[in-house]
Amino acid sequence: MPRGDKSSYTGKQKRKAGKIEKGYKKKGISKDEAERRAWATVNKQEGGGKKKKSGSKKKGGGRKKS
Repeated sequence: MPRGDKSSYTGKQKRKAGKIEKGYKKKGISKDEAERRAWATVNKQEGGGKKKKSGSKKKGGGRKKS
């Protein structure tokens, strides 16, 4: 995936970034800088794009001894 590719983000994250970007534009920040700051904010709050989830992992291993 090339840098800057937003395909791995959820719809919610994309909407959130859009709203944050609008707020920055209202404050007079350029479009490019507003977009950069918006995605940086989403990454910080949400931890980046969608994560691949593996199967359930259980701690502790085998059966309990009685």
